[in-house]
Amino acid sequence: YELRQYETAKWVSTVIRGETQKEAMRQGFWKLFHYIQGKNEKEMKIDMTVPVTCLIKSGCADFKVSFFVPFEHQDSPPQPTDSDVFIEERKAAAVFVRSFGGFASPEKYTDEAEVLARALRNRGQPFHEDFFYTAGYDSPFKLFNRHNEVWYFKK
Repeated sequence: YELRQYETAKWVSTVIRGETQKEAMRQGFWKLFHYIQGKNEKEMKIDMTVPVTCLIKSGCADFKVSFFVPFEHQDSPPQPTDSDVFIEERKAAAVFVRSFGGFASPEKYTDEAEVLARALRNRGQPFHEDFFYTAGYDSPFKLFNRHNEVWYFKK
């Protein structure tokens, strides 16, 4: 794993409730995709960015799916017109990251998060164990050399 330092940044997000993780990712992706395609107050098209993240909280059936707001829109991202979509500011944070390849299923993300959590515990690294993020970097059409990550936030 690696330890990364992320600066404060804005993300566009939506919370999908009561669905499987796979279905939540699908629904969340499309809500956010419509936002960047112009479903916002400025009717502005915004470039797609990576990663697409999904917040997984233990024992919780809500999934928060997010796109990073491109650097040129960080200061004033257009406001969403869909009431389920919102702009959030994530504070600067130290994040433990485990990368892996292939097509990432919810089960694969969970397995990789468990491997990361075990490694952090073994090394005595304090981290927030009650949630993790999945991060996907590739379009579903990319077949090879795929890049996925799981993130735990350092305490």
